[in-house]
Amino acid sequence: MPHRDPGLRPGHPRDLPLSIHGGTWPTSHVQGVTVDHEHGWVYWSFTQMLVKTDLEGNVLGTVEGLTGHLGDIDLNPRDGRVYGSLEYKAEEAFYIAIFDGAAVDRVGLDAETDGVMTAVHLDEVVEDFTADMDGDGVFDGDTADTADHRYGCSGIDGVSFGPSFGRTGGPLRLMVAYGVYSNTERTDNDHQVILEYDVRTWHRYERPLTQSEPHRSGPHRTAGKYFVHTGNTRYGVQNLEYDPYTGDWMLAVYNGVKPGFPNYSFFIVDGSARPQRGEIAGQPEREHGRLLSLVDDGRHDPATGIRGWDFHGTYGFAALGNGYYYAAEGGPVPGGQEGEVHLYRWTGATPTPFERVTH
Repeated sequence: MPHRDPGLRPGHPRDLPLSIHGGTWPTSHVQGVTVDHEHGWVYWSFTQMLVKTDLEGNVLGTVEGLTGHLGDIDLNPRDGRVYGSLEYKAEEAFYIAIFDGAAVDRVGLDAETDGVMTAVHLDEVVEDFTADMDGDGVFDGDTADTADHRYGCSGIDGVSFGPSFGRTGGPLRLMVAYGVYSNTERTDNDHQVILEYDVRTWHRYERPLTQSEPHRSGPHRTAGKYFVHTGNTRYGVQNLEYDPYTGDWMLAVYNGVKPGFPNYSFFIVDGSARPQRGEIAGQPEREHGRLLSLVDDGRHDPATGIRGWDFHGTYGFAALGNGYYYAAEGGPVPGGQEGEVHLYRWTGATPTPFERVTH
């Protein structure tokens, strides 16, 4: 693939540790990671809390008290804040949480009361999550074993900043990827769904979040809605990342299990290809939308035409510039869950396009 680096998030391997430990926390597993090169800060999503460290892994601060699911996170280089997906499925509420990273300066900050987090509600996600697809007048709730949830939408997870699809420059957009339920009995859940937002006007929607009474302040429309045919996966795009080095969009997923698909764990959307209007295959009624193209590289499944790779970026994946990346690992240890990132570089090889940097 061509290298098209517009200068976002510049990094250099000599400035990057081979690994960074994000600590051990009494939470669920690490969900995402992003790096602020200018200040030498690393942000970690640990499902119920945000952790901030330096490049040596020293903890600089935490934001705690979240009762929802904090997923993937990304740094907005235009305002220096951290944006992350935040779900409250029981309340049918989905947000982008926005953290003032500079104000995260001590351990134990409260997400509701310490003024470090605001949230913007996403109506589009609610509409698809709660869609009564079988027409029985009952929303079946947070379960994959149902015909409800348009496109199999289980909420949101992957987020990343980058140019609009098909462009290599211009204003940065926030892309938000759906979670997608794993359900092998339906055919309308075989796409990844990505929403595009222009956050430059989001100050009008931002509100502190009272979790017992979640607000609904947010844009009523998206700047775009896109579909990527990958085959069904378990919970959709866990980590979404724009890569300035290749100019493409990287999607880390849990392998799907639906027969007839290759069920890869990593996909790359061609960032230079303009979205094409076409049929969204498998829907109960014929539907058209804006379709994205996977890069013509990697593993190839002749039966479906789907291309992908094998890689483990689901716990956190951050493009650092110049063909270098951090990929997160984590798991249970005494005292909770730990998270760690390791440095990788791009090779473009098949079946795995990255190799770990060891010296």
